[in-house]
Amino acid sequence: MVDQQSPKGMNALALLILFILGALLAGATELSYGGWIQIPILALVWWRLNLQHSSKLQTHFVSGLTFGIGYFVIGLWWLYISLHDVGGMHPLLSCAAVFLLSAYMAFYFSVATLAISLFRKTRVTGLLLAASWVVMEFLRSYIFTGFPWMGLAESQINGPFAPIAPLFGGLACTFLVVWISWELFQLKNRAIFSAAIMICVIGITQLTGLISFTKPFGDPISIRLIQGNFEQTLKFNPQAIAQQIDFYVSQIKKESANLIVIPETAFPWPQNNLPPGLLNYLQDYSNTSSSNLLVGLIGEVPSSKGMQYTNRVTGLSPNTPAYQYDKAHLVPFGEFIPPGFHWFINAFNVPLSDFARGSLDQAPFSIVRKNQDAVRAAITICYEDVFGGELASRINLSNEPVNLLINMTNLAWFGQSQAPTQQLRLSQLRSLETGLPALRATNTGITSVLGPDGKVLQSLPEFTQASLSTQVQAYAGKTPYVIWGNFPILSISCLLLIWGFIRQRRF
Repeated sequence: MVDQQSPKGMNALALLILFILGALLAGATELSYGGWIQIPILALVWWRLNLQHSSKLQTHFVSGLTFGIGYFVIGLWWLYISLHDVGGMHPLLSCAAVFLLSAYMAFYFSVATLAISLFRKTRVTGLLLAASWVVMEFLRSYIFTGFPWMGLAESQINGPFAPIAPLFGGLACTFLVVWISWELFQLKNRAIFSAAIMICVIGITQLTGLISFTKPFGDPISIRLIQGNFEQTLKFNPQAIAQQIDFYVSQIKKESANLIVIPETAFPWPQNNLPPGLLNYLQDYSNTSSSNLLVGLIGEVPSSKGMQYTNRVTGLSPNTPAYQYDKAHLVPFGEFIPPGFHWFINAFNVPLSDFARGSLDQAPFSIVRKNQDAVRAAITICYEDVFGGELASRINLSNEPVNLLINMTNLAWFGQSQAPTQQLRLSQLRSLETGLPALRATNTGITSVLGPDGKVLQSLPEFTQASLSTQVQAYAGKTPYVIWGNFPILSISCLLLIWGFIRQRRF
């Protein structure tokens, strides 16, 4: 039994509770109403952190770190599958890698929670905590190329604050989640004030959902999304690669459509090593069938290191020069090796490489239709759709208006885990932020069609070999978030923190 008078015993119990709360918060994100459930769980976290009476910042730092580790270990455990099951890394080393990444992610959570101890407890403490959280989440998406996976915002697809995303983006959703969860915690101290804040904020946010910033553009386009369901280990077997290419070619030819999309690296050989004449053959099919094709493959570009591979999407349109999009935001350790970490990659039993980066200003893909204006699509590959600010900037700065989002991905690396549903929620948030429908063509799932409000319109079951054929309505226009990006919410957050520090010094 824990001695409640013992600081060590009480701290150990508090840390255990915080770790469990972090794990529960991660688990709640997978539920239908996870965006609502995360608010009372966070309120419990603030309650536990507020019980730490020590004025030492390190006490709150360790407490926040423990909570964050519980959250990310549960949320990112699927990395073990890619490291051990696919990559052949030793189980202990794989577990250590997941834990260390989780601890690094938790560091940002921990620093954000320091606002509870840095500032005097007043009615604006919740605002300062929310501002701190937003700044740290932004830094998490930027430092070391960024890894903002498992943020609080994507759960709001099933929560009360999703309607604010077209105005101020996912970080604004995060701000409101943290602020309102603090006010929920404060109900015991100031019931009327906190209840009024919660009701007003949720009510106003819901009303913003009645505003539409984009509108339908042209006639619906017919699409086919092909899900091959090939195991990741087969991508390193030459015979299996040939069978995979044959499958996708036969599926492409099976039925024409305005747009046919196959997943990321569906052709897993370098473009110059593909069967002779393959892309010309597909171009001929595009010309005769009036189908636009998007094909995931490995590209090659000259660089200072010689020829380098790229993670590429090649677009083929009727009687039009080929389009290409090279992935710009690469995955650390998966697509590029940070300096000093080649020893880590050598622990894998799969071939990986330093890929070249594409530019951030690549043009959208034009979907050509007879007697219709072209529909232009912004392409993202794999986890590029995690970075909402980058996508919004691309759309806003594009010389051609963007009407559709297309994400091509391969999550076979992560087996039967929650990784596909996590990325689906991220894609939903991107549609909501931009007001544009989205197509997701994946290898193992979740292949789906999303509306401009982020709702899933149609999808294929995971781990099945199938094709999704339907029609999609393109949209035109820009949301405020596409125009402003993260500038408004970051400015508000920074100003709040500056004001908080000035106010603190006066007292």
